[in-house]
Amino acid sequence: MPILQALVIGWLPGAILLRLPVLDRPRRAALPAEERTFWAVIISIALSLALTMMLGAFGWYSLPRLVACDVAVVVVAAAAAGFRLGFGGTARRIGIPALIPIAILLFAGMRFFPSDEYLIGGKDPGVYMNEGIQIAQRGSLTIRDQTVRSVPASVRNLFFPDYHNPNYYSLRFMGFFVQNPRTGTVVGQFPHLYPASIAIGYGLDGLTGARAVVGIWALLGVAALYFLGTQLAGRPAAAAAAFLLSLHVLEVWYAKYPNSEMMMQPLLLSALLAADRAFDRDDRFFGIVAGVLLGMQTALRVEAALGIAAAIAVAAAAFARRRRIPWSMFVPLALLSALGIVYLIEVLPGYAYYPVGFARDWILPPLAAGAVIVAVLLVWVRRRESRVARFERWLPRLIAAASVLALAYGWFLRVPRPGTAPFDAAALRTYTVFYFSVPVLIAAVAGFILLTTRRFWHAAATLSTLAIFCAFFFYKIRIVPEHFWMGRRLIPLILPGVLLAASHFALVGLRVPGVARRVVTSVAGIVFLGLVGAEYARVARPLLSHVEYAGIVPQLERLASRFGDDDLVIAESTNAGTDIHVLAVPLAYTY
Repeated sequence: MPILQALVIGWLPGAILLRLPVLDRPRRAALPAEERTFWAVIISIALSLALTMMLGAFGWYSLPRLVACDVAVVVVAAAAAGFRLGFGGTARRIGIPALIPIAILLFAGMRFFPSDEYLIGGKDPGVYMNEGIQIAQRGSLTIRDQTVRSVPASVRNLFFPDYHNPNYYSLRFMGFFVQNPRTGTVVGQFPHLYPASIAIGYGLDGLTGARAVVGIWALLGVAALYFLGTQLAGRPAAAAAAFLLSLHVLEVWYAKYPNSEMMMQPLLLSALLAADRAFDRDDRFFGIVAGVLLGMQTALRVEAALGIAAAIAVAAAAFARRRRIPWSMFVPLALLSALGIVYLIEVLPGYAYYPVGFARDWILPPLAAGAVIVAVLLVWVRRRESRVARFERWLPRLIAAASVLALAYGWFLRVPRPGTAPFDAAALRTYTVFYFSVPVLIAAVAGFILLTTRRFWHAAATLSTLAIFCAFFFYKIRIVPEHFWMGRRLIPLILPGVLLAASHFALVGLRVPGVARRVVTSVAGIVFLGLVGAEYARVARPLLSHVEYAGIVPQLERLASRFGDDDLVIAESTNAGTDIHVLAVPLAYTY
């Protein structure tokens, strides 16, 4: 039964939607069989997550209801198509190249599991896990905590001090806010899209399924990089980049460690692959896919705004070039982004407070002024064909040059000063030394220049978003300076983008005329990537058998078995010098 439910949730709806006889189905039939399978999985998971969020918002979620909704979507879509769901013999069959992603995913799967047993409270992973388990158990995005509700008003301040904070009343636990003590409404600190996937995993296989969710997202991230890289840089570079990603210490660590950045990786890479097809080939089906995948990330991480900004910038460039803007992408993107903003403000005011205030006070005023200036320039460019031609020729070169200048500034000139913290000033150097190496950074910059100058207009969404992410996070990382926490910023796009660009340069950029020289340079590129992979594997080796908090689950189960429904369990405040609240969270919200 769980296997059948997993197929319905994670494959069937996408497989049906891909086969609908609308929006130029022959284009989708022409895709490789392995990529069609990938899209079926991504589209199905996106639909299931959207349904989970919708059901959870009304307090109606349960795994059987989710399966029923997915089946309903399949039946309605198939009936609307008159059950004409065959590709008519035009679909490409599976071939030998399909063995490449299969082999890489099998290899990555051996490295990404078993998952950490991070159920305890006190830090982000435990908050995510308990948020997701609460959705599965109670069917709602918010928690109706009967313990909070039962505390008499006369002594409420003893247990839940009123912070007089406009965004929440008090803390239930670290990472869980009491919104309304009279009704017992508690909400987790983080957006619910990643916890929604944990809820699905919990429904399929209990705590084991909930723990494994992050590893599954990591596998999808490796697959997404392979297919995006194949379109952007060719199959050899894509395979090399995906393999290096599965070796990298950050990917291995966060593939075991519950975090939303790992979920953002496949969603963002898939959205960029679909967006490039929408812009370059006017593919309306993938335009819709791109808009949905980008828009739903507003309920995942605030960094989704960078991807949306890049999409708008590429649309503005398409306007200046007199090219068609893929409105099939921007209609769902606008709708889901608006819903996401409302969700953040209404359901998660504590999470939204800082980014909304920062954007209002620091980003929106200069952004609005800059947008007006850019709009005037683009209209001026559009008015003459000669200006359009120069714009198409010079914009990729300007982006490449700006990237080199930004790299030089970040490496040689950026130092701590008033308004710039030391870890912000050293961000590029820190990331390079700890997670890339200088040769890989040089190869990545060279590869980015090659891709930008040669293929920018075929992959404008991907290359623009990568440049924006790098500029934003290497300028202000906005996270505490512990290395593994800093490294989270690389996961969604920067790490896979750097590895893809470096692989492209190593396998393509070193080629020179002449058969003998080409052989030598090709061998040199392969040796370079081999050495990089060997070093990445060496660094990550201690993590392969490591399980964070291994054994905590049976310990918590034994502890929980000592309490009954009529017992009162009191956990001391952290002000008493203990961290016993880390056990209180799973006892209250998992067991």
